[in-house]
Parts: sequence; C-alpha cells; structure tokens
Amino acid sequence: MKLRSLLFVPGDRPDRFAKAASSGADAIIIDLEDSVGLERKVFAREATAEYLSGDRPVPVFVRVNPQDSHLTYDDLASVLPYMPDGIVLPKAEGARSVNWLRAQAAAVADSQDGEAPPILPIATETPGAVFDLGTLRDVAHYLAGVSWGAEDLPAAVGAATSREPDGRYTAPYEMVRSLTLFAAHAAGVAAIDTVFPDIGDEAGLTAYVARAARDGFTGMLAIHPSQVSAINAGFTPSSTQLAHAQSVVDAFSANPGAGVLQLDGKMIDAPHLKAALSVLARV
Repeated sequence: MKLRSLLFVPGDRPDRFAKAASSGADAIIIDLEDSVGLERKVFAREATAEYLSGDRPVPVFVRVNPQDSHLTYDDLASVLPYMPDGIVLPKAEGARSVNWLRAQAAAVADSQDGEAPPILPIATETPGAVFDLGTLRDVAHYLAGVSWGAEDLPAAVGAATSREPDGRYTAPYEMVRSLTLFAAHAAGVAAIDTVFPDIGDEAGLTAYVARAARDGFTGMLAIHPSQVSAINAGFTPSSTQLAHAQSVVDAFSANPGAGVLQLDGKMIDAPHLKAALSVLARV
C-alpha cells in the first residue's frame, strides 16, 4: 500500500468523505477521535460504517479513540464488519498498545466475524510512549506504519509549545521525531511524519515535506486537501533521483562482488546501493 499522503477527515462530516477521497491522497483517515465531540461519536461511527460499506476509491483508515477513553471497543464494533484498510491508534504506547487493540478487535470478532486490519500507531503522544518506541519492532507484522504527534505530548508534560517561533521543533520534540523515524525503520514499516498545521503556508509546507523526505520519512499526515499535492510530490522520487539510483544499481550489477566503486567521481559502497534500491522501490 502506497502511503505518501494520509488525509484526515472528521467522522461526523460524511459530506466531506467523497471530497477527501478525490483529493489525490494515497489514503484517507476518517477520524472518530479529536475532531468529533462526545455527543457526536455515535453519529460519526454510523456515518463511517455506511461509507465503508460502499465503494472505496482509495484505502480508508479509521482513527479510533484511545485506550483510556473507553470508547475504542464501540468504535471497532461499528467499523470492523466493513474492514477498513487500516486502524489509526492514538496515544499508542508501543507493542503493548498494539496488542491491546488486537485483543479488542478479537473480542469484536467473536460476535461479528471481524479481524484487525493493519494498525498505524500515533506513537509519541504520552511521555511513556517515547520509551516504548523500540518495542514496535516486536509487532511489526501487524503495522501499516508508525507516525507521531507534536501536540498531545507537550500538553502532557506542561510545555508551552513544541515549536520555535520560526516553526521548527524545539529540542525535545525534534528528538521524538527522530526516534519515531528510527522506530519505523527498525520495524521495517512506513515512517509517517506528522501534520503541518498551517494550512495557508504553502512554502512552509513544501519545505517541511522536503525535510521529511530528506531525513528518511516515507509519507506524511495531512489535515486539508490543499496539502495533498505538495506531499505527494515531495515523497515521489524525482527523475534525477531515479536516474542516479539506477546508475548506482547498474554499476554494482556490472561489477558483481565489488565492495566499493567509483561513480561520477565519487566513491559508492553497500549503503549507497541499499539507498538506491530503496528509491527505485518507491516507484
């Protein structure tokens, strides 16, 4: 499943589902959590289930409510019979939260013949979750990817903000972003960067996406359809990148057994070959 862009849409706004699905996003995330008030949860579940029961032009993930909300089972009971393409789990705390969600899904399955689709944990929204990131590799088989959040965690520790005045993350949250990146790659799953909150800042979004792709993220969450095209472009290898990657692969193919080669005046070795193969695989 290609996951360059995953666009959130509130679960209690079914009038927006089709627009989100036609935005060009690789997947949409119908949200039953933060964007839906408590009094609208039941309606959001029903609207989401109805949408899942029809045709899906793109993969559909559902963000359920977190474990401490005591709403997760009802969320799953509503949507699992229609098998969404993935479940987004907020406030996840490593492997134990993934296994807890799978147990909840199994409990639903006893009565509704469902099973757990791939899980995308939002893996850094509590202080304890940061220390559990490394355990996600133990449940990699059940994951669609790993993402992180930059809003709940600062609130949990009483920080004024997670960002500098120029929009960059402060040191603690830059560290959390990096740990998420490495946790995803350690598990061998998609590394999904968090949202860019300023919908009107096109230049800022483009720079943010470029930085994420440079650092090794493979996709990103979006909060508005206008962000999708920039995200898709930023996580799609350019013709120059593809040509260079192919030349690296060709060089090693022409010299089987070589550990180090020279290409365009520069030395290349096994890490360069691995990176080149990764670029080509994204196409």
